[in-house]
This record gives sequence, C-alpha cells and structure tokens, in this order.
Amino acid sequence: MQSGSREPISNHNSNAILVLIIAIVIISLILFRNLFFQSTYLLKSFGELSVDPEIAFKNNKATFLEFYAEWCEVCKEMAPKVSDLKETYEKDINFVFLNVDNQKWEKYIRKFDVNGIPQVNLFDRKGNLKSTFIGKQMELTIKESIDQLEREVESQEEILNAPFSEIKENKNNGVTPRSHG
Repeated sequence: MQSGSREPISNHNSNAILVLIIAIVIISLILFRNLFFQSTYLLKSFGELSVDPEIAFKNNKATFLEFYAEWCEVCKEMAPKVSDLKETYEKDINFVFLNVDNQKWEKYIRKFDVNGIPQVNLFDRKGNLKSTFIGKQMELTIKESIDQLEREVESQEEILNAPFSEIKENKNNGVTPRSHG
C-alpha cells in the first residue's frame, strides 16, 4: 500500500519540475529575445540603414560595402560585430549593405565578383578597392583594415596641407636669347 501512495507524489513532483523548466525556458526567451534574434534583426535593418552605393562612391568618404543575405548563418553571426564597427566609424565611413537576394543589386554583385557571402569590400575615399574579405572574419581584422584606410586618408591630408615654400622668380638668372649659347 505504501508503495502505491508514493507514485502519485513522485509523478506530481516530475510534473512540477517539467512545468518549472518549461516556464524558465519561456521566460528566458522573452527576456533574452533581443540576444537570440538580434542578428536577424540587424541584417534586416542593415539594408534599410544603408547608404546608397551611388552616393557612397561619390561623396569623398571611405566606403565599407557588405554583400549579405538574411538566410546566411555566417552573416547573422557577424552582424553584431559589423554593427559595432558601423557605430564606431559611421561618421567617417559610408556603410553600404547590399542583400544578394535583391535583384536591384545584381550590377554590383557582378562588378565585385561576389561568389561567397558575407563579402566585405573596403574602398578608399576615391572609390579604389583596398581590401576584400569573404566569409567569416574576426572583427579585429576588419577594424585594422578600416584603420589603415583612415591612416591613408590622414597621411594624404597631411601631404596636401603640409607647409610649402612658394616658388619665387629668380631675377639673378634671367633667361635671354644670348644666354643659350
């Protein structure tokens, strides 16, 4: 008799534990939904927040161009890192995001030989391609390339704005028809 009365208690405990586990999972999903779904949301927002490529290549700023797809797992994995880079550099660099599933960008997909995603191309402010990254990359690798772009811009600006001496007319060595002889 006693063994029969213990089964409903242990069965009741098992049900209570199961309900508790399910509740914890549901609450975790609700509380951490941004963490679980952030990458997908970021990828969708990239296209909406993107600078138009025609403008990016003409506005005298360096350009970060990423080809991506919303279904791409590596793109999703890199999205938070790319978002951090965008927040850090967006005032100095154009960020262009082109979804390879959108026929509108076919011209750029062919022009830059996109055959794997994500593909990140970095351009200097004159629109010259400086770096291409295909597939999963470390944030530091891309950051170093972006910093290199900025150093090139700074060094070009230093050269263009460096003090210089004016060329003055040298009156002592005047050229006359007789001096060629």
